[in-house]
Amino acid sequence: MSDIPQTGQDRRRPRRERRLPGSRLLVVIPALWLIVFFLVPFFIVGKISLSQTVIAQPPYLPVFDLAAGFEQLKQDLASLSLDAYGLIASDALYLFSYFKSVQVALIATAILLCIGFPIAYAIARAPRRWQPVLFMLVVLPFWTSFLIRIYAWMNILQRDGLFNQMLLALGIVDTPPAWLASDTAVMIGLVYSYLPFMVLPIYATLERMDETLLEAAADLGAPRWKAFWLVTLPLARPGIVAGMLLCFIPILGEFVIPDLLGSSETAMIGQVLWTEFFSNKDWPVASALAVVLLALLLWPILLYQRAQIRVTEGPR
Repeated sequence: MSDIPQTGQDRRRPRRERRLPGSRLLVVIPALWLIVFFLVPFFIVGKISLSQTVIAQPPYLPVFDLAAGFEQLKQDLASLSLDAYGLIASDALYLFSYFKSVQVALIATAILLCIGFPIAYAIARAPRRWQPVLFMLVVLPFWTSFLIRIYAWMNILQRDGLFNQMLLALGIVDTPPAWLASDTAVMIGLVYSYLPFMVLPIYATLERMDETLLEAAADLGAPRWKAFWLVTLPLARPGIVAGMLLCFIPILGEFVIPDLLGSSETAMIGQVLWTEFFSNKDWPVASALAVVLLALLLWPILLYQRAQIRVTEGPR
């Protein structure tokens, strides 16, 4: 029996089985990470959102106390409350904050795409020796604290700040305008802070693009703008979508930038969440706001994943 020659498939099987435990670890570790740091906190927040507000510590009526026994668990299930979600749906303040957050996130993401794509394209088409330098210039702001950079913009956008002084020196304005506590200041802070998140995915996609495709398009008589539209842009689409998601998702729940650079008229959902948790002590409403925000964040991710599956599987 030992003299029977093994086929190539039989010789490969033991090696594949030896690699199996390691491959399982690659799946188990991220799954455990998601369970511990995403699912468990989400269920805790979801449980609090179904509770009722009380003046106590904690500031809500706990539910699902497993240590109290099965009978108490049945009473807890019967006492679940959707009052927090009803309040969100009926209060114009919460609805406006969601609308404002989506509006700001969409506008900021569009501006970031218009600015970030040319930067990424220029870096990808620059000489090889200059690409590391240009890449470092893009990521250089990450070396400074995020909060310090926002405070720097507060000083720049003050009425007697550097920006107004430059406008006065150039004769563009006669009196220094007020930039702080406005949508413009919030948009400047968002675009400045999230620009690398748009540039880097697009640059990574363009840098891997086969330039012979552009040469083939030129040989077939396509002008440069048409080659860009039909070749470069479709190939850069994964990087564009990834950059838009990397910007849109965190901007939607942004708290620091609108709180420091904006006003009460630019109140986004992140500020409302902070107010409900720490000022009003209404944890059920704050948790319900967080659950609804998570639902808003999931739909672009699911749409992107569905589109990627269609591209991978191809037409049937």
